[in-house]
Amino acid sequence: MNENNKDCCASDDCCGEASVLEHVKEYYGKQLKSNEDLVSGACCCTDKPPAEIRDILPLIADGIMNKFYGCGSPLPPLLEGMTVLDLGCGTGRDVYIASKLAGESGCSIGVDMTTEQIEVAKKYQDEQRGRFGFKSSNVKFLQGYIEDLKSLGIEDNSVDVVISNCVINLSPAKEQVFREIYRVLRPGGELFFSDVFADRRIPESLAGDPVLRSECLAGTLYTEDFRRIMAASGWADFRYTDIRNLDLGDGKVEEMLGFAAFSSRTIRAFKLDDLEDVCEDYGQTAYYDGSIPGHPHFFDLDDHHRFFTGKPMLVCGNTASILANTRYRKAFKVVGDRSVHYGIFGGCGTGHGGGEPETGSCC
Repeated sequence: MNENNKDCCASDDCCGEASVLEHVKEYYGKQLKSNEDLVSGACCCTDKPPAEIRDILPLIADGIMNKFYGCGSPLPPLLEGMTVLDLGCGTGRDVYIASKLAGESGCSIGVDMTTEQIEVAKKYQDEQRGRFGFKSSNVKFLQGYIEDLKSLGIEDNSVDVVISNCVINLSPAKEQVFREIYRVLRPGGELFFSDVFADRRIPESLAGDPVLRSECLAGTLYTEDFRRIMAASGWADFRYTDIRNLDLGDGKVEEMLGFAAFSSRTIRAFKLDDLEDVCEDYGQTAYYDGSIPGHPHFFDLDDHHRFFTGKPMLVCGNTASILANTRYRKAFKVVGDRSVHYGIFGGCGTGHGGGEPETGSCC
């Protein structure tokens, strides 16, 4: 990809964590001038955002939007009054959207390691406060590494929702990122993020290419390794909410990485201590009341749980816990407990609780 760096992985130092981070900072801080400079289509979001987010986008300054790089729309509903943390916030687009959704009683925090990006985000802080009609800003930006949130003063159990938009793939220490997320989330808190994944492991010889890495491709997680990392980091269950196959777009990128299939995936997971690694059947039923803004007729918890307003739905123990013990409980009624166990939940097979339906997962 880059002739000056084609032998990058010949040395352990070049492919070390510090080197990877420096390459990424250089790419996003100095080389990219706007999102039009991206080589591939991996960091381009083509999804139509929900109506409540579409209404906010015109309020975001052009200087923020022009330098937005993302592959999804990782902003869940019911953020009013919440503390939201955006990992790899860049110039702050999603931070500001979250701040508007959280309202003045909430708080939106952005973390990014790139000086140039953070400077843009901070530059518009007062302007965005005015655009939103807030008396005081509810936004804070911190420069640092998503692998080490503790050094930034983000305490245990202090955040309600963690979001991230096509950034975790850039980290050379992904398991540490997910451990940090688990640490800072309050019990019942939600991780909701979009990122790029691959259907196989990318060879180290390509993972060291600075452009392929910075374009969110060479550092992507193999989906099964992601599952293993999540389990090792404390996440017994996670759910895909959206999966979109990616077209690499650039001929040179296709030549180097065309052997693998890449997808943009949006994922949600919750910090709950009673989640199990497979979906178990306790005879529980859930009802949705239609009260989540923008979802009057049905609500999709994930890609295989669509709750129609007023209609009872049998759910596994994990889903029941998610609906009863998180901020979503205000919109759901769960009937039943775990006093009687009926075995594995029908259709789940032996997979973990958050896999895709065709692999024997939940429901």
